[in-house]
Amino acid sequence: MPDIWSDRAELAQRSLDHYFAAPGDQLFHNWYPLEPGDDDVFNYWWLAHAMDVRIDAHRRTSDPARLDQAAEILAGIRRRNGGALFNDYFDDMLWLALATLRLAEATGSGDLRRHAIVLWQHVLDHGWNDHEGGGIAWRVQQPYYKNTPANAPFVILSARLHRVTGEDRYLEWGVRVMDWLEGALVRPDGFVEDGVNRQQDHAIDVDWRFTYNQGLYVGACVELAQALGRDDYLERAARTATTAIAELSSDGVFAHEGDGGDEGLFKGIYYRYAHRLVEVRDVPEVRDFLVGSTERLWKNCLSDGLLLAGQDWNRPPGPKVSLSAQLSAVMATEVCAALASGSA
Repeated sequence: MPDIWSDRAELAQRSLDHYFAAPGDQLFHNWYPLEPGDDDVFNYWWLAHAMDVRIDAHRRTSDPARLDQAAEILAGIRRRNGGALFNDYFDDMLWLALATLRLAEATGSGDLRRHAIVLWQHVLDHGWNDHEGGGIAWRVQQPYYKNTPANAPFVILSARLHRVTGEDRYLEWGVRVMDWLEGALVRPDGFVEDGVNRQQDHAIDVDWRFTYNQGLYVGACVELAQALGRDDYLERAARTATTAIAELSSDGVFAHEGDGGDEGLFKGIYYRYAHRLVEVRDVPEVRDFLVGSTERLWKNCLSDGLLLAGQDWNRPPGPKVSLSAQLSAVMATEVCAALASGSA
């Protein structure tokens, strides 16, 4: 039923604009409905994912206007960031680098590719250190704290830069960081822990059980499998993708992960990278979950002809919805449209 999902994806994009579009460099409000102070925070990394969903729409439609929208978001991020690409959070910069590299590949822009390379180098130069035996720090202010959201995206970006440049140093560093990540934060059953040494006590945050950590590791495995020609990485990806469903879902959807705002994006990141897995290897349990849970989203969160998605896709959204949660809904719907079209 490719037309149904394509239509839904287009409606999801329109709904994003209807509920969250903002004038000027703001581009998107952080919350709906908007209250005083809701836009005070500059969510650099949410906007990087907004770039991604516009690129998803271009992948589906080939409409160049979608790439223009992604480029406008990037320009807005830089203006709001004082003209700079960098901030204090290494994971933030990696999200932006990944989206920028996708935009570079879609447009053929050498300048955008160089932006992604500059971000990769900055993260390596300032984020890698010997605390906990290696790995990329989460942010400048905590060089001792290492987590999956800073390390797995580095692996993904490294493998992709190797693919587009042919330079071995990207792949070498990607493997090195992956080795650290697997040694530090991936359990034998494939479940991926969030981070280690946050409080300088060498402890792993075992209570922080988030979907995006699982998706990011899946994505890192898929990229290295393709770069190195190693099927064992695909086996690891499939193990983690299915373990995540077993551990983190309830009644057919991922369980609520928190109300702070950032958590709204977590499940969308899982969908993006679980899709990368089923693009190269059919894992029926994962594919069925991606489609079935997104069906729940559309059954429960469609109202007045538009989609507004909260954290729990088994019920209508609460009184306030974050841009992050809406972006996850768009990501999941674009994934299902890609699956239905036969592109995976």
